[in-house]
Amino acid sequence: QVQLVESGGGSVQAGGSLRLSCAASGLTFSRYPMGWFRQSPGKEREFVAATSPSGGSTYYKDSVKGRFTISRDTAKNTAYLQLNSLKPEDTAVYYCAASGRIDGSFRSWYSSDDRYDYWGQGTQVTVSS
Repeated sequence: QVQLVESGGGSVQAGGSLRLSCAASGLTFSRYPMGWFRQSPGKEREFVAATSPSGGSTYYKDSVKGRFTISRDTAKNTAYLQLNSLKPEDTAVYYCAASGRIDGSFRSWYSSDDRYDYWGQGTQVTVSS
């Protein structure tokens, strides 16, 4: 049974930082593309960042480029999302996701949430001005 468990959310002031973690179990972590998405009240879930199975390729939503960094540690079966220079508009529930599509086409669909098969429960990030 695949499980993804996020942690690290919290409340910070604008300009602050947080590090989100996503601990994975029940899968061969090194083979799965990983993504982070977020959802604010009244809005649809949106792509934030993604990383290829090796971690060699990373992708970001334009508004978080230069502020957020996605990474993964195969030895710990954990993906991370470092959030720096946070803004109030970053306030959302953040979800990590894993995709079972390991056919090498990742860069063509990394931002599509319907291509991810497994999801965590989410962790709340609140940024105050």
